[in-house]
Amino acid sequence: MVPIAISVMVKHIEVADAYHGASRWRTRIVLREVGRRSGERFPMRWRCVVHRNRKGSLLSPLILVVSSETPSQQNERRSYSGQASHESYAVALQRLRPGVELRAASCLTDEEDSDLGRYDGIIFAGSPIQMHKDGPETRAAARFMTRVFEAGVPAFGSCAGLQIAAVAAGGKTGPRLPGAEVAFAREITRTSAGAEHPMLAERPATWTAPAMHSSIVTRLPPGGLTLAANPDTPIEAAEIRHGPGIFWGVQYHPELSLDEIAASTAHQADDVIAQGLACDKDEVEAMTARMRELEIMPERADIAWQLGLNAEIIQFERRTREIQNFLNAI
Repeated sequence: MVPIAISVMVKHIEVADAYHGASRWRTRIVLREVGRRSGERFPMRWRCVVHRNRKGSLLSPLILVVSSETPSQQNERRSYSGQASHESYAVALQRLRPGVELRAASCLTDEEDSDLGRYDGIIFAGSPIQMHKDGPETRAAARFMTRVFEAGVPAFGSCAGLQIAAVAAGGKTGPRLPGAEVAFAREITRTSAGAEHPMLAERPATWTAPAMHSSIVTRLPPGGLTLAANPDTPIEAAEIRHGPGIFWGVQYHPELSLDEIAASTAHQADDVIAQGLACDKDEVEAMTARMRELEIMPERADIAWQLGLNAEIIQFERRTREIQNFLNAI
């Protein structure tokens, strides 16, 4: 028998049940709130309160992971890192929430998911896309993000994801003038707006995170809040509200392991040297080798000291804090 969806609205509580014959196999309750007070956890739409399968046990949230890499960029990243960016994100999400239900999509193609509202959350992975350069890909990415905002589904993004959200909502991006932020974003510090924001819950006042980007958000759109910054990147974390949608994003990469950051740094060794961050490839190789060792042996205090890292980036649970906070919020 074909499943039938029944939806009933009572005040601000929407109850949607799906049936297969006489057996209810899934229940989803969505809470909607009218208020839009800053700092609240997605006050426009509380999703995923109850998910039940046909046996009545709780289900994991349904998450859409969005890629903004072209097919050739995905293959290039697989060649040196083993996975495309959205695939790396999926691995991190599965480790954070074993059994999480994931779907993948590209924001660069004309193929559209006609029902974004069925997802409990949408996550944008990083990519080399340059949102300050007009072209078919940047326009497609902005259109996709506009649909996410219109659907009112909570969204999160790293690096390019933050830039796509900013442009779609009316902000601006541009080159990072000191040059690329390579391997690590250091001295990330909360702003006053970020002091009590739930996305940064359990982060210290200042921290270091994996990073690899050459462009930044230069101006947030109306409805945007800068939550964290460092001396060279004025917007390291932000919240963007646009229409019924709300987006949390970071310029850094909480989803990436030290091994993946090492692979990206080694792959861009020529750029690292040209920027004056290393004298030659031997220095780059020595640094990336220490990153890989620390990934395998996180107890190595000597390597952590040499790299200037602490538990906020070495330990998976602390490195991925913003993603965990997003998953908890939805």
